[in-house]
Amino acid sequence: MDKLAIVVPCYNEEEVLKIASKALREVLADLVQKGKIAEDSFILFVNDGSRDRTWELIEEEHSMYPARVHGVKLAGNVGHQFALTAGLITAKDMSDVTISIDADLQDDVAVIEEMIDKFHAGNDIVYGVRRERRTDTFFKRTTAQAFYRLMSLMGVKTVYNHADFRLMSKRAVEEFSKYKETNLFLRGMMPLIGYQTDSVYYDRKERVAGESKYPFKKMMALAFNGISSFSVKPISLILGMGLIIIFAAVLAAIYAFVSYFTGHVVQGWTSMILSIWFLGGLQLLAIGLVGQYIGKIYIEVKQRPRYNIEKVV
Repeated sequence: MDKLAIVVPCYNEEEVLKIASKALREVLADLVQKGKIAEDSFILFVNDGSRDRTWELIEEEHSMYPARVHGVKLAGNVGHQFALTAGLITAKDMSDVTISIDADLQDDVAVIEEMIDKFHAGNDIVYGVRRERRTDTFFKRTTAQAFYRLMSLMGVKTVYNHADFRLMSKRAVEEFSKYKETNLFLRGMMPLIGYQTDSVYYDRKERVAGESKYPFKKMMALAFNGISSFSVKPISLILGMGLIIIFAAVLAAIYAFVSYFTGHVVQGWTSMILSIWFLGGLQLLAIGLVGQYIGKIYIEVKQRPRYNIEKVV
């Protein structure tokens, strides 16, 4: 039997942790009873520098269910992508297959069994994909759809409506562990692994308790990180825009000479000022974008640890 590890990154999840632990323990017990996973399968909670009682609750769950609930305490808050990576790498040597899921239980735990079935059918990665986004607000649904379209336009391979609810075989996690970059965007990295994949589909639920840990600001940062970590097309677009503006400037110069020699010179400075402002703004945008890429290079070349593990139970 294959040993399953369910990896759950947690940041200030004291309101939902006990509920999540109970639900996932029930899933594991059911799968063990059906003979689909090993008896010693477990949950691995990863505490991402929480400021509330999240780690205390993880230790309590471990003391009550020492064989079923394990925990990793990171030395500080490093963000969801790093915390999830820490959990996957830690679980790699303790299990044959891992499933990552958020502690808020918005992802449907009922499809975990289907994920296991698809793993047994020979798939190394199984993506959890939302069927639709009718429960989202209009703004969130529109921005999410725009994000996936933009990623596709930029040449980044992603699975539409998939977040970080996925199954990975041991060899898939081992392959993922070879990716050492600091600017992580796991949704874009998983398709690069290249092993056989499949998907399961589910309807996303409301949070069981607590508040979302991914506000609009973090979602925007994740989106930009995903684009800039996998594509240089934004720089190419700026180059193209620069060429277009140069061409427009040549046409404007020709027009200015024709106007001068025909005596139809228009007095005024409005067009000049607007042109200066436009070109100045474009230059600042270009410099800022290139600076972001240089900043990422700066962070990568230092090769600092992506996370520090303080304690494991």
